[in-house]
Amino acid sequence: MSASAMREPEGVLPGPASQRGMRRANLALVLGVIALAPRSRAEVAAETGLTRAAVSSLAEQLIAAGLVVEAGPAAPSGKVGRPGTALGLNPLGPGGLGAEIGVEHLGACVVDLRGEVRAWRRREVRNRGRRPAAVMADLAELLGSAVAESGLRPAGITLAVPGLVGISGGVLQRAANLGWEDVPLAAGLRPELRAAGAADLAELPVEADNEANLGGLAERWLGEGPEHFLYVSAEAGVGAAIVVGGRLLRGARGYAGEFGHLPVHPDGPRCACGANGCLEQYAGEAAVLRAAGLTGLPGDWVALLAERAEAGRERVLAALAGAGTALGTAAAGAVNLLDPERVVLGGGYARLAPWLLPAMQAELAARVTVRPWSDARLTVSRLGRRGPLLGAAVGVVRAVVADPGRLAAG
Repeated sequence: MSASAMREPEGVLPGPASQRGMRRANLALVLGVIALAPRSRAEVAAETGLTRAAVSSLAEQLIAAGLVVEAGPAAPSGKVGRPGTALGLNPLGPGGLGAEIGVEHLGACVVDLRGEVRAWRRREVRNRGRRPAAVMADLAELLGSAVAESGLRPAGITLAVPGLVGISGGVLQRAANLGWEDVPLAAGLRPELRAAGAADLAELPVEADNEANLGGLAERWLGEGPEHFLYVSAEAGVGAAIVVGGRLLRGARGYAGEFGHLPVHPDGPRCACGANGCLEQYAGEAAVLRAAGLTGLPGDWVALLAERAEAGRERVLAALAGAGTALGTAAAGAVNLLDPERVVLGGGYARLAPWLLPAMQAELAARVTVRPWSDARLTVSRLGRRGPLLGAAVGVVRAVVADPGRLAAG
């Protein structure tokens, strides 16, 4: 599986189809139907338009590759005769391995072909200013333990990172909150996996993407994301994913979604990016903690704010209201420009939503006046802070389902 497979899973092979290319496309067609729900061979043939013989041959290839299993009798179809045997995704087949580098944590997740979580690891660690090699060493250990717990053989690794990755997915161009620039992610992770005794993982394809992009994709795949929506999230910084027609809008070089650097007050304080008045200076972690009077306190910043907001601390409530106003201002500009069906709050914002939403709703109502808008279109992700890591892991198995010919040779 190549890096581009997770990014563009809908296509298998471009151009005229050779016999091998046609079979590869048909493998994807059959597995895609089975992935929706267990089906008999006859049902797969009816839904795909392939002959029963062709489906049987393709199914045997998928079974041999460990992607499909015979899952017992198929559901009754109302026809006379014995029901066929249902084909389903193999819960012990190739899995998806997600990894996450956060400013204050590392994460690892393994999902099976059905997208069900088989292992989940999160370790609190301060990564700001650490050398990439040291972070990768800790991450490699975490990945190895997650895979061991899952009992699955991953088909690939996708890494969620808080910065600019670009279309290639190979280099982290800039992550201001980590203090990293031009870090080769796959090349940096592989030697640490070998050093951690996970040489088999070091041979897997490694892809990376911005954490907000992966959170937005998870919202589309696992949450309630419609065809067109704007996903806004925060950890240390503020990011967004723009989903149009069910697919991520990446921009010309892959840098779309830098929501935290939209100017909300052009004459405002200087941002780490070099510009003035960016959203991050009003709604990012450091800004909200500063406004709330909580700078320097130990612990998770979202939990610190939520606990004190629940206790009714006025300064904290005012800080969150101010962040909500800034978020609403930026979101209104995005809504007027992009016309999404919905704006979804994810990441740390999902936990803080009760105190952000009122001010956001007020700004959106006041600023989105040239098109219909209602408070119901501003929603909260049920995935919360799990979204980016889930998106990373699930993206791997979706790529397998979209092109099983990568694994089912024959």
